[in-house]
Amino acid sequence: MQIHDRPEMLSVLDELETSRLHIAQQHTRAYWSFGIGVACAVAGYAFGFPEIGIAFLVIGAVAGMVLFGRVSKKASQYKLDFKYQIIGAALKEFGDGLRIEPESGISEQDFIDSHLFSTEPDRYATEDLVYGKIDKTQIHFAEVHAEYKTETYTKNGKRTQWHDIFKGIIFCADFNKNFNGLTVVRPKGFGSGLGKWLSKNVFGNKNIVELENVDFEKNFNTESDDQVEARYILTPSMMEKLLELNQYANGTISVSFIWSNVYIAFPLNHNYFEAPIFKSLLNADVLEEDLNILRLMRHVVEELDLNTRIWTKQ
Repeated sequence: MQIHDRPEMLSVLDELETSRLHIAQQHTRAYWSFGIGVACAVAGYAFGFPEIGIAFLVIGAVAGMVLFGRVSKKASQYKLDFKYQIIGAALKEFGDGLRIEPESGISEQDFIDSHLFSTEPDRYATEDLVYGKIDKTQIHFAEVHAEYKTETYTKNGKRTQWHDIFKGIIFCADFNKNFNGLTVVRPKGFGSGLGKWLSKNVFGNKNIVELENVDFEKNFNTESDDQVEARYILTPSMMEKLLELNQYANGTISVSFIWSNVYIAFPLNHNYFEAPIFKSLLNADVLEEDLNILRLMRHVVEELDLNTRIWTKQ
């Protein structure tokens, strides 16, 4: 059953749609003000009156900023209401115990402790924490953008550049087993096959795990400080399921099994759960991308059989 089919949500959608229309109208006027100012500036230069053109540009810019400012608080509240009321209602379709906290996320320390990435972030942002239970499985996930910086010195001074470590969703679920060690599955990048061979055969890295699934080995490098446990976790069925999940991401996923949790990093390029400004909330398709990401998170639980509870914690 879709959100738009639920009678109790119609009044909520109508109220939010009224807010959206007002915000969209003010934003449209602001963009027109900026546009007219730029057009006047270009015309002024073209016809030999640059001072007049610049004056109109300044007037248009100021008018645009005033229009944006008038609805900034209303727009912020509209976005929060959309997440709490609309996304919150959608979550109940996937698990009655699921909740969203738009201004919370995966803590930076949780990100680091997941061991999904070998680089610690210098700049970190997270939002839209979803948490609760799907059937018997405790889960939480959030959008994360983690970056590291590099600094180079040139004749013009210091140059700082920012590089993505990860942008997408970090998903964590209770695996219902206390792991003895750490097992990490990471994407296999260019030249990593040679690096893996050198690591194992030249430098004596005993953490490299060789697995029997050829497709899995083509996509991932696996390391663990407990070889027996790694193979116990990464059964033929588990590897097939991770390969299937990998098809849903915009890049190769990363997975770690640590303590009693499984962490999965899904690279994604879309900012989810954001209220539309120039698209009607009454359109049944407006939530489709958001619903798809929720379906994916439920699919994670189903594919990894996390509700089967074969293992029990000690």
